[in-house]
Amino acid sequence: MACSENCLPVRRWLTFATGLVECLCFAGAVFGWASLVFVLKSEGYFSSLCVNTTGVNGTQALDCRGQDEQFSLVFTIASFMNNFLTLPNGFLFDRFGTTVARLFGIFLYTMGTLMVAFSTAAFSNLLFPALSLLAVGGILFLITNMQVGNLFGAHRSTVITLYNGAFDSSSALFLVIKLLHEAGVSLYASFLFLSTCSVIHLLRTFFLLPRKFIPYPLPEHYTYGINCGKSNTLRLEQATENDSTQRSIEETPLDMNSPVKQEKSFRECLLSRFFVWHLLWLSVMQLRHYLFIGTLNPMLQRLSAGEPSLVSKYINAFAITQLCGVLCAPWNGLIMDRHKGKPRATGESEYEADLRASVLSLFLTALQCVLFSVCATIPSLPLQYLTFILQVLNRSFLYGGNAAFISIAFPSCHFGKLYGLAMALSAVFSVLQYPCFTLVKDVLDGDPFYVNIGLTLLSLVAFIHPLSVYLHCRKRASQWSKSKAVTASS
Repeated sequence: MACSENCLPVRRWLTFATGLVECLCFAGAVFGWASLVFVLKSEGYFSSLCVNTTGVNGTQALDCRGQDEQFSLVFTIASFMNNFLTLPNGFLFDRFGTTVARLFGIFLYTMGTLMVAFSTAAFSNLLFPALSLLAVGGILFLITNMQVGNLFGAHRSTVITLYNGAFDSSSALFLVIKLLHEAGVSLYASFLFLSTCSVIHLLRTFFLLPRKFIPYPLPEHYTYGINCGKSNTLRLEQATENDSTQRSIEETPLDMNSPVKQEKSFRECLLSRFFVWHLLWLSVMQLRHYLFIGTLNPMLQRLSAGEPSLVSKYINAFAITQLCGVLCAPWNGLIMDRHKGKPRATGESEYEADLRASVLSLFLTALQCVLFSVCATIPSLPLQYLTFILQVLNRSFLYGGNAAFISIAFPSCHFGKLYGLAMALSAVFSVLQYPCFTLVKDVLDGDPFYVNIGLTLLSLVAFIHPLSVYLHCRKRASQWSKSKAVTASS
């Protein structure tokens, strides 16, 4: 049964809405780790690592630093896998398309939820593969959903950043599980329910997403999904296996007069100044966020003198603020799309206009990170409310801006590979969070003050990237002005 043209806008909005729900409720759940740790501790996971110690006044105390270190290691490995395996996932997406990538992601995510469901305190080590599978499956949901922005050309960056914000907000899923656990719902029941939700992911894969890709710019009468008819379109597949860098387009109007644009090769993109500085911009800020999330529980315990009810209160506050990521991220997209629909400067291409618009976004993201890091450094418990707000604001700007900048600065045929490579290389950098945590625990006696100062100073490096893009745009504008003057004089 063919789908009429009238149903196409409905299908696109349904694709957008369901993708938003998928990112909001599932994709980035692993980053709500602080809430899940609270539940896991109450269930006795890694409790064998807690030892009785004698205080300075002769009182007995339970030292659970070994348990905290193990929980931190679980998160470190999961966050590393989340980023590092984005590279092969990006190649998988670019090579085989949406359906294959999503089926693989759904399989990983379902395995992860089942492992947590069947884990117990006696089998605490199951958390290591389980959280990693959740992380990798979740990032595949995000990668395959970001192309939905191509359906809304003038608001493309806004949709991409909105999905990344929803990805950040999905960390509140573990808060919901924590609250349900306090109400008497077991971890087994919660994660078994998440496993059954894979049926929804499968239905969306086959009915509301293309088999290959959503092209950009979007061809006229573009259709996708099961039961949509082909309206004067030609399905293009990859001509040969050697042409693996050329994206196949799901359905494109047959227009032999269209000019062929020479795109940059993957190698040229990889070695470009833009990619190098963007990678550094992403890496330093991501390290700051990962260390903050991974050490949040012991930090709150230290600032609250180990009061469980106070720690729980602040953990809940942190998780609730994560919900605001979906509200914060679109502002970044609006900043990057603010020039759309307006006349461009004389001689300025759409690519250069998009690039110029990204400078403010890159700068604000770096500034937010410095402010967040300064607040996190000050050992004041009430101040952490402001820290939580700045953290979620910066994180939503960081990941949304990362994906949007890569989609702007480089050819779309390399998006999956470049996005994956950026996340993979930044993951290698983020592994530094574990030695930082060990330094705080073993050398600084649990006080992260000096490590936080060092990370705040390191965050200043992120300002290089917006400065580099700004100087590039100014140089191009100057070159065009000079060429125009030469043409006029001749």
